[in-house]
Amino acid sequence: MNRVEGVIFDWAGTTVDFGCFAPVNVFVDIFKNEGIDVTMEEAREPMGMLKIDHIRAMLSMPRIAALWEEKNGRSFNEQDVNDLYADFEPALMASLADYTDPIPGVIETVEALRKQGLKIGSTTGYTATMMDVVVPNALKKGYDPDCYVTADDTNGLGRPYPYMIYRNMEQLTLSAPWKVVKVGDTVSDIQEGVNAGVWSVGVVIGSSKMGLSLDEYQTLTQSEQEAIIAKTTSIFKGKGADFTIRTMRELPELIDTINQLILEGHRPHSMEH
Repeated sequence: MNRVEGVIFDWAGTTVDFGCFAPVNVFVDIFKNEGIDVTMEEAREPMGMLKIDHIRAMLSMPRIAALWEEKNGRSFNEQDVNDLYADFEPALMASLADYTDPIPGVIETVEALRKQGLKIGSTTGYTATMMDVVVPNALKKGYDPDCYVTADDTNGLGRPYPYMIYRNMEQLTLSAPWKVVKVGDTVSDIQEGVNAGVWSVGVVIGSSKMGLSLDEYQTLTQSEQEAIIAKTTSIFKGKGADFTIRTMRELPELIDTINQLILEGHRPHSMEH
């Protein structure tokens, strides 16, 4: 059967938590506790990675690394990463349940994809413990993928490694990477899809990359919305996304397009951008 068999979604910023706010605020807070002011942009830059890797990536940013050194008289080390993560996890867990609302259009889209006979998988930058909060809360609100995989299932190797996608393929019996579509809202989601050899799709509105709440987005003028959509789209394309969609509602039609491309012999990342 030469067609898409399954779709693998990211969680926060893609299917739940419009704008991906749950972790961002906590990243800002844990650095503030150390006397270092980080910007929202810096806190979002590594988004989508496993959270401990995200903290390490932030500490490695030249500006933050310099501030850390100035404050502590030495470069950061692994112990610092672990200490910051020890502050991060309980703070995130405390608020996580509040950030599990499905993003508009997601529930209907998943229903439409299932009607097309597709399986629904998922990967995340959250740990298994965090997902113990997210999954049942999202389920209560109507979002229920067939399976989810965290880096706890892949020896701690999260994005941009492709292993969480492969584990989804195994659990859902998807027969080849080119019959799989990965949808996410961050650069590391796109890279995960590219590295796995699947069709890699960036969703723009509500994405962490866009970084706006639903209210903030809706108060923009149409031309401001168009500008930020264009900017986010070009970042995803620049990182190797095969396609971008504005919202999840465009996905069923995109799957039809990908099925046509597969029939014509195209494979992921073979298309000219």
